[in-house]
Amino acid sequence: MNYRIGVDLGGSKIEIAGLGPDGSLVGRKRVRTPQGYDATIDAIAELVAGIEAEVGPAAGIGVGIPGTICPVTGLVKNANSRQLNGNAFDRDIAAAIGRTVRIANDANCFAMSEAMDGAGAGTHCVFGVILGTGCGGGIVVGGKIHAGRHGIAGEWGHTPLPWPRDDDLPLRSCWCGQRGCLEAYLCGPALASEVDGSGACDAKLVFSRATAGDPMAAHALDLHVGRLARGLAMVVNVLDPDVIVLGGGLSNMMHLYEKLPDLIKPFVISGNFSTPIRPNMHGDSSGVRGAAWLWNEG
Repeated sequence: MNYRIGVDLGGSKIEIAGLGPDGSLVGRKRVRTPQGYDATIDAIAELVAGIEAEVGPAAGIGVGIPGTICPVTGLVKNANSRQLNGNAFDRDIAAAIGRTVRIANDANCFAMSEAMDGAGAGTHCVFGVILGTGCGGGIVVGGKIHAGRHGIAGEWGHTPLPWPRDDDLPLRSCWCGQRGCLEAYLCGPALASEVDGSGACDAKLVFSRATAGDPMAAHALDLHVGRLARGLAMVVNVLDPDVIVLGGGLSNMMHLYEKLPDLIKPFVISGNFSTPIRPNMHGDSSGVRGAAWLWNEG
């Protein structure tokens, strides 16, 4: 059977799936991510062996990781699963499996999945946004991931919040060492902190609390969507994608799709804004699907 394997390596779970030529899923499994780098490599190799034992050898294997491989050193950098950082992950996993493996950032895999047969299908340039525990993005142009010279294209979460307002100040510190990063304003914990100041509120409940009449939750949503609009306007001014696809847990808040177009428009330099902003089609399967689609790149 002509199929490809995708692996989504996360901090808490590893997911593997086979993807047929038509995008259909062929086998799927999730396991908890083990502690330790070597154990992670072994777990992925075992998952690949398991699915191939069921449906035969795959035509290609792709892995999405929460970081990127530095084109200068060949080592993983910027991974929030810190056990990966400083390791030659692509070479190590290829050695464990016994063949070439394609690696990409998990946000790029999300964008690739949605560009191929998801919410961005049929368009030339897709900007995929992750709004979850963190905040990131991926770019797909002509069915290929645009990773950039340094492998960091789409790292939108670590660009500064544009056009800051009084209620955005003082600029927030980010784990990356900078101040004012979009991630510090747009991720789930940042939204939750606007409700009670501590982040103890579950970000997934903010929308329902606002709908039920909680004024603090409603105010938090207004701040969040306004900041998101300014962040996306910057993307439109620089990249001008054909479609923007939202992913991650916060992408399920449907008010975003109603409010964002009007909020973005004043910040777009052309004076016009018609870019579709769509929810993802494949949910938390986008990562593993996009990893498999890496073998569509030729």
